[in-house]
Amino acid sequence: MKHIGIVACSAEGAALCYQTICREALTLVGKNDHPRVTLDSIAMARWLPAFDAGDYEGVATFMLESARLLAKAGADFAVCPDNSAHLAWDHVQAATPIPWLHIGVVVGEEAARRGFRRVGVLGTRYTMGGPVYSECLGRLGIEAVVPEPADFEMVDRVIFAELVDGVFTDESRRAYNHAIARLRDRGCDAVALACTEIPLLVRSEESPLPTLDSTRLLARAAVLEALR
Repeated sequence: MKHIGIVACSAEGAALCYQTICREALTLVGKNDHPRVTLDSIAMARWLPAFDAGDYEGVATFMLESARLLAKAGADFAVCPDNSAHLAWDHVQAATPIPWLHIGVVVGEEAARRGFRRVGVLGTRYTMGGPVYSECLGRLGIEAVVPEPADFEMVDRVIFAELVDGVFTDESRRAYNHAIARLRDRGCDAVALACTEIPLLVRSEESPLPTLDSTRLLARAAVLEALR
């Protein structure tokens, strides 16, 4: 099996990715077994100034620092359970020592497999306002739709005020579900949980739309890649 490297940005999303790799491996590999996993975590506080400045070359420096460490540790490929970090993708690919899986590509493939045509996107302001999902979904003939301004602001605020700190409240869960319902009313047939903490808040069985869980989809794709 290939050795998986995880480039962590936020703790909650990275932990869910690692946990899901191990859980998916129960059926894909065997009980108590999974591919070797190495995780490197540079504190999110180091990343945020670059995000706020729109400096994605700067974001890439953190991703590449982790990737080089992971390569030295023996990782065969990397995943980054942080959707916003993929805004730095081109800078990363120009200098990476190992291959990567792209979270947006993984989500897009699942959306296409399930036949979705108009997908709502919930994530940070960087992700919702950026091209990652419009490009990854658009290449597959799927439209990406972001929330209206009030919901856009609420979704981003809850991520940074609560979710990245491991705070998951019923009030915020209801607010997210209302935002998803409004995306449904605008013609969306699914919603991408395009921040790796959102799956810890939004429950698929309660969501007004079918969910595309970016964290768990990336983790499963990593296990499948490790088995190739």
